[in-house]
Amino acid sequence: MSDAHNTPSGKPSEAAGLPAATPLTRAALEIDEYAATLGWDLPARLFALVDTAKLRKADPRLAKQLGLTGGETAGLTPVEQEELPAGTALDKFLGTIAWPDQVVGCALVVERLMLPPGAEQTRPKNATESELADWVANHPARQEVRITAAVLRDGSREIALRLREKDVAREVLTGPDLVPGLTEALLATFS
Repeated sequence: MSDAHNTPSGKPSEAAGLPAATPLTRAALEIDEYAATLGWDLPARLFALVDTAKLRKADPRLAKQLGLTGGETAGLTPVEQEELPAGTALDKFLGTIAWPDQVVGCALVVERLMLPPGAEQTRPKNATESELADWVANHPARQEVRITAAVLRDGSREIALRLREKDVAREVLTGPDLVPGLTEALLATFS
């Protein structure tokens, strides 16, 4: 785990008026809010998730650097990692990650184009990967989204999904199964 740089505060994300039921949901929403402050059209960002109370006890200096000086004792603190290597496919990069024991989970922020249900019916048959990417990029119903996928070692998962056209916190969708392939890939980093 690298030292923090440009990290979220580590405090539960209810500032945007989005109460969250679990520490993992709060962490996903907090990271989403942080990413929203940076704007769009950015590369993927990776975060380690650490237990806030254990972090405060194990490394008070880092806890202070992250702004964890208040009374919060529960929850997860996201710690942003180094930039992903340019030109490396995300799935290949995720296959190289090994987390130390103090990391209880991880999160990834990526921007993608999504199509609505039913768009598959007009998918070109026998298209190459490049042709499919062009088809999605030029589809009239495409949506630009920012996906924040967060997982814990125990298999818990959460997604925060923000549409670019509805770029406000109250419009962020959450749920554990919104992008199952991405959460599975993140869970694999703990095996």
